[in-house]
Amino acid sequence: MSGRLPTVAAFTDSYLPTVNGVTYTVSAWHTEYEARGGRMPVVYPASDHEPAETEHPVASLAFPFYDGYRMAFPSPPDAVAGADVVHAHTPFGLGLAAVRLARRNDAPLVATYHTPTAEYAEYVGPDAVTGAVRRASERYERWFLSRADLVLTPSERTRREVRALGVDTPVEAMPNGVDTDRFQPTDPTAFLAAHDLPADEPLIGYTGRHGYEKRLGDLLAAAAGVDATVVFGGDGPARGDLEAEADARGVDARFLGFLDREEMPAFYSALDVFAFPSPIETEGLVALEANACGTPVAGVDAGALSETIIDGTTGYHYDAGDIPGFRRAIRRALDDRDTLAENCVARRPDISVGRAIDRLAARYRELLG
Repeated sequence: MSGRLPTVAAFTDSYLPTVNGVTYTVSAWHTEYEARGGRMPVVYPASDHEPAETEHPVASLAFPFYDGYRMAFPSPPDAVAGADVVHAHTPFGLGLAAVRLARRNDAPLVATYHTPTAEYAEYVGPDAVTGAVRRASERYERWFLSRADLVLTPSERTRREVRALGVDTPVEAMPNGVDTDRFQPTDPTAFLAAHDLPADEPLIGYTGRHGYEKRLGDLLAAAAGVDATVVFGGDGPARGDLEAEADARGVDARFLGFLDREEMPAFYSALDVFAFPSPIETEGLVALEANACGTPVAGVDAGALSETIIDGTTGYHYDAGDIPGFRRAIRRALDDRDTLAENCVARRPDISVGRAIDRLAARYRELLG
């Protein structure tokens, strides 16, 4: 096995064309791993995505409580039957298929813990806000993760949270990495013009799911005291309320909707500060993408953002719920933007997906002995 990269079957319930951190991570790993001569076939729920040769859609149904999410049948396709290692990026439908394949092949099972399902349980439906749902989610996560030979988390903070669940499998923090070939400082002139954004005043922005769990209202509350335009990329169930709140607060907020992936480096480069109030991130991939484009981050000192943002180096923290503190973090990042931007660019090699794949390939080989 030392002479080649092992074949790794990756199972995910979230994949292209859905826009989220799991999708981007699995897609970037797949591309980088196969560019090195390895094989990492991806098994995902059938969707509008046109599969490449090593992408394998399986039958799925729309999930009624979470827009864009699909439930796949938990059966591994024949195309990945010979995998040396099985890597699950979900604990649900295709995660169970990953467990079955690993058992069938007597192969190591790796599980990456991307999203704390207990944290999101209250947002799945209006009747789900109960301690029982949270406890059931945690019990299921503990059961699933204990089936793996190795659990990976994108941050040390998340590693400790998984340990607190009572998982007895080895758990290791391993950042997912950013595609630094794509995400790099870019001239934003054409992007600004295309979206009718001001080129001569500060821009504060966020991109990602507009979910209530992201606390994006905090961003509008903080921005109400800053002379800047707020730019939102992405979409989600909270968008309508955010637009109404921006109007009520008198904030100049622009909602761009979903952006093409090709536009994202220019989006990040156009911003003076990326603002990130979500306290539940397991990594905060968009913060790292912003940093890779030379844009500092003002973010909450909670979840993985406590590590993702290096305070005073790549941005500034504030305490969760402290709106004046958030406003101060944004203003400090605006004032120190040039120095912070230099630091962000210097850190690019450390946060690259290439660095992540170096570590990942080494762990796969160690598991195979």
